[in-house]
Amino acid sequence: MKPICYTIPLLIGFLLDVCIGDPHQMPHPVRLIGSLISKMELFIRRHFQNLRFGGMLLGMTVTAASTVSAALIVYICYRINVLFGIITESILICYMIAARSLRDESMKVCTAAESGDTEGARKAVSMIVGRDTNVLDRDGIVRAAVETVAENTSDGVTAPLFYIALFGAAGGFFYKSVNTMDSMIGYRNEKYADLGRFAAKLDDFLNFIPSRLTALLMIAACPLLHLDAENAYRIWHRDRRKHDSPNSAQTESACAGALHLRLAGDAQYFGEIHRKPFIGDNDRPIEPADIRRANRLMYAASLLMLLLCSFMRFLLIGGLCR
Repeated sequence: MKPICYTIPLLIGFLLDVCIGDPHQMPHPVRLIGSLISKMELFIRRHFQNLRFGGMLLGMTVTAASTVSAALIVYICYRINVLFGIITESILICYMIAARSLRDESMKVCTAAESGDTEGARKAVSMIVGRDTNVLDRDGIVRAAVETVAENTSDGVTAPLFYIALFGAAGGFFYKSVNTMDSMIGYRNEKYADLGRFAAKLDDFLNFIPSRLTALLMIAACPLLHLDAENAYRIWHRDRRKHDSPNSAQTESACAGALHLRLAGDAQYFGEIHRKPFIGDNDRPIEPADIRRANRLMYAASLLMLLLCSFMRFLLIGGLCR
């Protein structure tokens, strides 16, 4: 099979997500991964006193099950027929990318905030952030949505593209299983400090390159959107390490600089205040339209990553086929 055939599913999968998004009426692989994580957590807590070791077992089981299942499905479908394999892999890749979902959910916050419906905006943002939203005013709600779009540009879109480019749909499933574990159990609180340590560390490792690459692509995309690339680079270079996570502030700082906003700061989780430094400069007041601008930046950076990953996959497969 020609190398270009291995690149086509990446392009089709991304296009399917942009045009259709997640088909909510169908079983979603990420929900199946989440269900496996929950069941494994119950099993580990019942049978293991050493939760750190149990967390490693949970992590290896979930990633192995997710990756091997995807690899087998793709292998079998390609063995049946090349076209059938391309279609199947494209659909699996679409499931791993969340650009449309991120845009749709964040724009619900934007629409409600622009219409003056603060409670509606609060309810919408509570669906996409982990912090306590009942203490946020309108500006805090909008800021939380912008931060979520900025951070999840990497987690939800460009990082999956990166691993799909390297390893196909199975690579996307491997990354998504780790990222889902991190979002479910990768907390530093008393309940998950030990159980979720393996997942959190593995997620940090997998996102190290994609998060930095995405930040640079955000900066590169600024001229296409008439945003301030120079300030985006300046704030990214200054504030990219202002987060407990080694990766989260990478894209947040680039977005903050591009939009001339101040993001982050203290946030409340489960009734407890978490002290966080600010990212960016307070050049102007935040407004609901900034959610729309952040989404445009997300899509522009994602398209650049798609082009880069398609070229990378073509070269990689071409080299292996020689």
